Amino acid sequence: MSIDMLNLNQTDAIKKTVEEKKNSMVETASQYGLAKVEKTPVQSFILSIFAGAFIAVAFVFYITVTNGSDVGWGLTRFIGGLAFSMGLMLVIGAGAELFTSTVLTTVAWANKKIGFKAQIQCWARVYVGNMVGALLMVWLIMSAGMFDLNHGQWGLSALNIAQHKLHHTWGQAFALGILCNMMVCLGIWMTFATKDVLTKCMLVMLPVAMFVSSGFEHSVANMFMVPFGISIAEFAPASFWSAINLDPVQFADLTITNFLFNNLIPVTLGNIVGGGVIVGLGHWLSGNSQAVSKVAEQNPQAANDKVND
Repeated sequence: MSIDMLNLNQTDAIKKTVEEKKNSMVETASQYGLAKVEKTPVQSFILSIFAGAFIAVAFVFYITVTNGSDVGWGLTRFIGGLAFSMGLMLVIGAGAELFTSTVLTTVAWANKKIGFKAQIQCWARVYVGNMVGALLMVWLIMSAGMFDLNHGQWGLSALNIAQHKLHHTWGQAFALGILCNMMVCLGIWMTFATKDVLTKCMLVMLPVAMFVSSGFEHSVANMFMVPFGISIAEFAPASFWSAINLDPVQFADLTITNFLFNNLIPVTLGNIVGGGVIVGLGHWLSGNSQAVSKVAEQNPQAANDKVND
C-alpha cells in the first residue's frame, strides 16, 4: 500500500470518527430535550425553582468576590465569572431545570421527538419556576440584610449592577441575550461528550466566566439581580443610605416596569435565539446536512422534500 493511499485512508477514518461523534452529540441533545419535556409538570416546576435559586446564589457569590477588588477591571470580572459558574454547576450536578439550557429542546423538536406545543409548555413552566426561585432568594437575601456587608458597599455594588442592566437599548439587550445563551448552550453542548459530572462542571466554567465577565445578559440571573436592586432601593433602611452617602432617588429608575420592558423581555427573546436557534438548530442542521447531501446525489426531489419537512 502506498504512503498516499495510507494517508487517504487515515484521513477518511478521522473524518468518519468526527462525523459519528457529531451525530452522537446531536442525538444526545435530542434525548436531553425529550427528557425535559417528559418530566411531570410538578417535577419540572420544582426543579426549575431550584435552578432559579442556584443562579441567584451564584450572583450573590459574584457580588461578594468582586466587591472592593483592586486587581483590575478585567481580572476582577473574570474572577467573578468563575464564581458565577457555580450556578450552572449546581444546575448540572443537582439535575435542576434552567430556562436558558431548556431552550435546547429545539433539537428534539427538529427531530420530531416532541411537539411544538409540549415544548412551549415546558419552556413556560421552567421560566416561571426559575422566576419563583430567583424571587425567593431576593426575599431571603434581603431578610438576611446582606446589602449592609462591607459598610454598605456590597449593597451599592448590587444597586449599580441592577441599574446598569436597565440602560441598554432594546437592540443591545437582545444582542447581549443572544451572546449570553450562545455561551451557556455551547457549554451545555460540550457536556454531551461525557457522562462524568465533574467533567461536565469543568467544561461549563470558561463559557460561563466569559459571558459574565463580558457583560452578556442572562434572563434568569436578571430575575434575581434587578428585583434585588429594586428591593434595596425601596426597602433598605436609612442607615444603609447614610453608610454609602447616597440618596435613594439616584436609583429611582429601578422599577418593575423598566425591568420588564427594558431588560427581561428583550433578553429572554435573545436567550431563545442564541441557545435554541443558533446553537440548538445550528448543530442539528450541521448533523443532518450530510444526510441531505447524500439524498440529493441520489434523488434531488427527495432531498428537497427532506429539507422542507
